[in-house]
Amino acid sequence: MSAAADVRALPEVHRRPVGRATIGDQLRRHARTQGARVAVVSYDGGSRRETTYGELDRRANGVAHHLVGLGVRRGDRVAVMARNGVDVVAVYYGALKAGAAFTGVNVLHGRDEVAAQLEHAEPAVVVAGPEYVDLLGPITTGVSGRIVLGRAEGWTALPDVVAGPDHEPDVDVDEHDLAMLVYTSGTESTPKGVMIPHRNYLISTAPAWSWGLRTGPDDTWLFAMPFFTIAGLGSMTTLTMMGATLVLPDSLDPARALELIASERVTVVAQTPTFYLALARDPGFGPAAVGTVRRAMTYGGQVSPAAVDAWADAADGVVWGTYWGQSELSQLGSVGWFSRLEDIPDADPSWIGTPVTHLETRIVRPDGADAAPGETGELWCRSPSVMLGYFKEPERTEAVFSDDGWLRTGDIVRSDAAGNLFFADRARDMIKSGGFNVSSQEVERVLHSHPDVLRAAVVGRPDEYWSEAVTAFVIVRSPVAPAALVAYCRERLASYKTPKTVHVVESFPVDGQGKVLKRELRRVDVPDV
Repeated sequence: MSAAADVRALPEVHRRPVGRATIGDQLRRHARTQGARVAVVSYDGGSRRETTYGELDRRANGVAHHLVGLGVRRGDRVAVMARNGVDVVAVYYGALKAGAAFTGVNVLHGRDEVAAQLEHAEPAVVVAGPEYVDLLGPITTGVSGRIVLGRAEGWTALPDVVAGPDHEPDVDVDEHDLAMLVYTSGTESTPKGVMIPHRNYLISTAPAWSWGLRTGPDDTWLFAMPFFTIAGLGSMTTLTMMGATLVLPDSLDPARALELIASERVTVVAQTPTFYLALARDPGFGPAAVGTVRRAMTYGGQVSPAAVDAWADAADGVVWGTYWGQSELSQLGSVGWFSRLEDIPDADPSWIGTPVTHLETRIVRPDGADAAPGETGELWCRSPSVMLGYFKEPERTEAVFSDDGWLRTGDIVRSDAAGNLFFADRARDMIKSGGFNVSSQEVERVLHSHPDVLRAAVVGRPDEYWSEAVTAFVIVRSPVAPAALVAYCRERLASYKTPKTVHVVESFPVDGQGKVLKRELRRVDVPDV
């Protein structure tokens, strides 16, 4: 048979679960080969719950059978709005086993934001944490099924769902099928649904994690990245595919996190720079609390020097990993390792490591030519992990790809002769605050809707705790207190999008065309408030 043979001509064994390769199939294989191994340790209200790979697979199968019974078909979507927990992991794998794609809904969003995503995603089934039933109830009446992670009137209870058949469902699923629909605001005014197939994780993202992030089945991760983000959903997928153990905390309170790191003998932590600093400042921080940690992964900004020093003293031999990625790349793009900040190339805190093994990169100048080492340009990528495109948006999909198939990331970087990448700026002023992406334009639109605001400009300013603090500068029509503008935004935006400070100014720095020079605003000397 030639290498170009149609997959449909292959022996049936390669098209059935025994020979095919999907994310759900890997969970089934774990259940057979290491069924007693702990997959997830979850905490809810202080109670500890262990779930083995065998049990997780059985629960996922129960979910899959229920979804198929509801009429969920290959290619449908299952939307979940819930906080991290082992039940969400079971629903995720159940959706994939049923041939559907999983989409997470941001638990920080308000009703309008949630309704907009569900209208766009058109899920066949919606799954909710009990605390979100009242919000979701009125806007999910048309879906085929509604499942609650607990019990609520008018919703099917997950305990009843997972009590169903526990064997593998007979569903035709292919590695090219959609596994995830991840919504990311990016820099545009409306979110984009990034389509990621099973294949991306099987042949690219998971191997890159193994080689690039040094991940393996002996890892125990303190896992606090929310499943509605690519960082959370993607990491959970890779770690469970590799057979590692996830510890899902019931709180990100520093004292509680330190308690769990010690009691669960956590070896890897992956969180934002603000998290590490908060733990280092806690009175309980020290070798007894974090001495088992071997790798500290960070993303969304530069970790504080104070945090690096504190962790070096408390966790002997701990190594820091900084990584960059985006949803369009199925998460992972580059990785770098250091023990002290002095290890970072050129002592440049903008360093984001080197490309992972499956990633080809170009740095492209505005004139379309490749940048030389030391020159900045837009990072273009090519990899088996690149998304299929944006859901229902062919024009936006076409715009983000070059004619010869390179993904335009929208991020401005430079490289050195050794291949190190250094992050220079976000092409459209994306703000990274506390690990979340914030569109400056979205915040500006809210401020512009205030009757007393004439103009607004929003930037991310360096902040030791948030990495970048969402900061607004406004020119007003009539006097208004900055605190009142913060409150106005808080009523209309998710908490992480709300400006930390608002500064009333007489004018903005502008270029010759009248465009606001945001790079200047980031450097403006403003009083601490």
